[in-house]
Amino acid sequence: MHVGKSYKFFDFVIWTRRKVYILILLGTLPVVFYNLLDIKWLIVPWPVVSILGTATAFIVGFKNTQTYHRTWDAHGTWTNIATYSKGWAIMCRDYFNDPEKTRLLIYRHFAWLTALRYQMREERVWEVVDNKQNAEYQKYYTIPERQTPIEEELAKYLPADELGYVLKSRNSASQILALQSKTLKEIYDAQAILPLPFIDMQRTLGAISNQQGQCESVKDTPYPRQYSIINTIFVRIFCFLLPFGMLQEFDKLNNIVTGFMKGHMTWLIVPFSVIISWMYTSLEQVGESTENPYEGSPNDVPISQISREIEIDLREMLGEKDIPPPIKPQNEILV
Repeated sequence: MHVGKSYKFFDFVIWTRRKVYILILLGTLPVVFYNLLDIKWLIVPWPVVSILGTATAFIVGFKNTQTYHRTWDAHGTWTNIATYSKGWAIMCRDYFNDPEKTRLLIYRHFAWLTALRYQMREERVWEVVDNKQNAEYQKYYTIPERQTPIEEELAKYLPADELGYVLKSRNSASQILALQSKTLKEIYDAQAILPLPFIDMQRTLGAISNQQGQCESVKDTPYPRQYSIINTIFVRIFCFLLPFGMLQEFDKLNNIVTGFMKGHMTWLIVPFSVIISWMYTSLEQVGESTENPYEGSPNDVPISQISREIEIDLREMLGEKDIPPPIKPQNEILV
């Protein structure tokens, strides 16, 4: 997540430059054919391009709205995780008088956060974080889950037997929650906790599990592919036809202007078609980079930073002094 005032314009241009190169070529070829090769039948009526541009604007705007909501919903889920985590720690500390069990349950919660964020950073075929333009931008920040193996991180919070069990499972985070419930039941069977607090803690575990399910739903459900492809098709057709639609309109200007540009006004199609097309392709690229809020891009929900803030708060509740530092932005990017 970018936490600065704004992306720098130069950085944005660099990020989108590959499409700009193609747009320059698409804008130049029709003018060359029209002016130098005298192929006049290439003209596309402007109303056709205008209608297509309007339809494209609607479909691009629709996609960007939906991808924004995906990211916002994902952020809301992790806000809830932070809230339930603090409530869970308070209950573990105050509902029964067993510091060892309290520490076990809270540290196991750290393990759950770790397993969940590693699962959220797993690759999916529809994600774009490793596309050329996005992978290139990763020189400005690092993704913690790609720097350290999950085994090393989980070993900080789980005993060896539990660590081996969790790592063998398909869904590590779910198995950690199952261990939490099992330990809680053992505490209740030993009559170390009253029935109502026990029920309250089980409900909290259920709420935490529900938040995990929402995370997995966003992670494993891509933006609908039918809308994604129609968005791409519309943008590409519009960018291809735009300079052809501008030929006749700019050619008319040769009857109005004087000076060195008279007879050469159609060459202005190149910069103007590039600017207009760049607006559409940039909106498409922004929407594409926003639709997967856990993949590790600069526009993601900063799940690593949120997890660290939760850990700091919970360690302070335990009265610990050896507390890890907060995760700071790297070039104004939090992950």
